[in-house]
Amino acid sequence: MNIQMVDLKGQYLKIKEEVDAEISKVIENTAFINGPKVKEFAQNLADYLNVKHVIPCANGTDALQIALMSLDLNPGDEVIVPAFTYVATAEVIGLLGLTPVLVDVEADTFNIKIDELETAITGKTKVIVPVHLFGQCANMEDIMLFADKHNLFVIEDNAQAIGADYTFSDGRVQKSGTIGTIGCTSFFPSKNLGCYGDGGAIFTNDDELGQKIRMIANHGQNKKYFHKFIGVNSRLDTIQAAILDVKLKHLDGYGKARFDAAMYYSENLKDIEGVTVPVLSEFSSHVFHQYTIIVENGKRDELQNFLNEKEIPANIYYPLPLNEQEAFKNISKVKGNLKNTQILCNSVLSLPIHTELTKEQQNLIINTIKQFFS
Repeated sequence: MNIQMVDLKGQYLKIKEEVDAEISKVIENTAFINGPKVKEFAQNLADYLNVKHVIPCANGTDALQIALMSLDLNPGDEVIVPAFTYVATAEVIGLLGLTPVLVDVEADTFNIKIDELETAITGKTKVIVPVHLFGQCANMEDIMLFADKHNLFVIEDNAQAIGADYTFSDGRVQKSGTIGTIGCTSFFPSKNLGCYGDGGAIFTNDDELGQKIRMIANHGQNKKYFHKFIGVNSRLDTIQAAILDVKLKHLDGYGKARFDAAMYYSENLKDIEGVTVPVLSEFSSHVFHQYTIIVENGKRDELQNFLNEKEIPANIYYPLPLNEQEAFKNISKVKGNLKNTQILCNSVLSLPIHTELTKEQQNLIINTIKQFFS
């Protein structure tokens, strides 16, 4: 059985006619950069998210960088970020001469630990960057209350959770990435909404910020050859926008397929001693960009090797916390002991999950894990 972490070809074959037709249209009209399809996709995504502004850009890392650039921060300003995340979240903070302040995450949801925010704040703190890790939202209601209290910006790293719903205590529901000051996402091919190259986008409901972000992404200009800000050249090409516009129509279906596969895993793995299945948050839906188990008693690496020997892929996201990465040792601050982060880096293991995953494939994976623990 050819089991993959993500089956991009299988997904493509199901929508091949739609995708190929849209790519052909772009090639025929030759508007490869900032063509009409880019604006059309941005508007369709804005409608889906119920957010005022969607600004496409070249990739998810650029989205985070441009978001920070729009906030008029100064070198040395501090940005609170979880230590358990992909490097891009904090990389852009260091790149702009800002200081990443690394805090711990919850042991069950893997998202930023709200209790740590109060200990991390100083007079230099300007931004919180919660990461909606593996497909479900961080506790945005408490984060926004904390940010409002301390007059902080919030940039949501929504690269792994696009399509997820956040439910507030009063019953209001918002899409992930639309709650903070700014939201950012990635369209890397393996993402839940992924293109066939690279891409990203920035969201905001703030009209002034929306205009500024759009300018920064386009060399700091809103009129050709007239540059108000130092900006960057970061754009989503038209072919990728056309592909994303097709896939956007399927996004909720993709989320359901991933969720159903995740629930099948959990039902069949939950009783294995030494394995903890993912926890579902009470305030967020889960779109399962990753299905990540915790393997106890130091057996994670053994299980990964056992699965790989059976030609079953299983990946570790992430093996080393940001505070132990060489690149961050001299530019970051650590608040708290990062206990949960360290435990997770030594115990998490992500299993194959995607829209084309079959019960037959899952049964093989499940039975192989049970074999390992028998």
